[in-house]
Amino acid sequence: MARKNAAKAKVTRSRGKKAVTGTGKPADPTVLAEAEERARAALRERTEQGHILAGRTPPSQQEPRQQTSGPTKITAPRERPADYSIRDDRPLIVTQDEKLLGSAPSRVDFTRTDPWRVLRIMSELIEGFDTLADVDKGVSIFGSARTGPDDPQYEAARETSRLLAEAGFAIITGAGPGIMEAANRGARDGNGRSIGCNIELPFEQGSNPYVDTVIEFRYFFIRKLMFVKYASAFIIFPGGFGTLDEAFEALTLIQTGKIYEFPVILFGRHYWAGLIRWLRSRVLLEKKISPGDLDLLLVTDDPAEATNAVIAAHNAHYRPPQRRSSDQMRRES
Repeated sequence: MARKNAAKAKVTRSRGKKAVTGTGKPADPTVLAEAEERARAALRERTEQGHILAGRTPPSQQEPRQQTSGPTKITAPRERPADYSIRDDRPLIVTQDEKLLGSAPSRVDFTRTDPWRVLRIMSELIEGFDTLADVDKGVSIFGSARTGPDDPQYEAARETSRLLAEAGFAIITGAGPGIMEAANRGARDGNGRSIGCNIELPFEQGSNPYVDTVIEFRYFFIRKLMFVKYASAFIIFPGGFGTLDEAFEALTLIQTGKIYEFPVILFGRHYWAGLIRWLRSRVLLEKKISPGDLDLLLVTDDPAEATNAVIAAHNAHYRPPQRRSSDQMRRES
């Protein structure tokens, strides 16, 4: 009891602190400011690269627009790259996801907005289903948008996608740069179908130039539904929070029996080694998962091995339609 009271008092005292580190220590304001500035710089750089890769003029080279309507000529302020709004104190661009998940200011406002938003959600579902209805062999490939063309993982993703495309699989990505671009590029190298599911973000993300079929989404959960519904496998290249989210969602759906078991392939042994060790030494050891759950993951560095695993799993689950003989049809009638 004394320990519980002491721990409770410790938590109560810590609530007044504005910023703490992951270990609970007070954060240094100088370190926070430097980290924030580095984050801003990284976001600006990614926006520049995204515009260049998509064939658009990067924000740093855009000229201020002139507004000539009205009695006087007004010079409009330069439209800043939307990336700047992520971590500074200027107004954020509000996405449709944020509008959906945000709390309504009043009951009346809720009844006027959210029910109608359902129609927009339905329209995205219909568009996705209609566009991808003929995809019967697809592989969703995920990974960091920050991976450059000179990174070995970029070439590995491109080669893996090429092999899969030559085997008749459509390649599905998030349509962005980095690993997504490499995968779409490999699909084109292999004369396969290259699909991109683009998402509305606070900063602009255009589709990479190697996407043949692109679908624009406002809502993350609909976009992720398309990744799962039309895929025979997930291949996860090194990435960040978004990549981890997509990987663990697939594992959860398989573990709970919501979808049939298909390969979830982690590409890059060195990158994923720490995660695998943590799952074994902590999550499995504390019995938060079953021993067989780790068998859902395949870790590899070989594009050919990843491709063969996808082909084998697809062949095991695919049952081609069988034609009935005339005698069978007469008996059934």
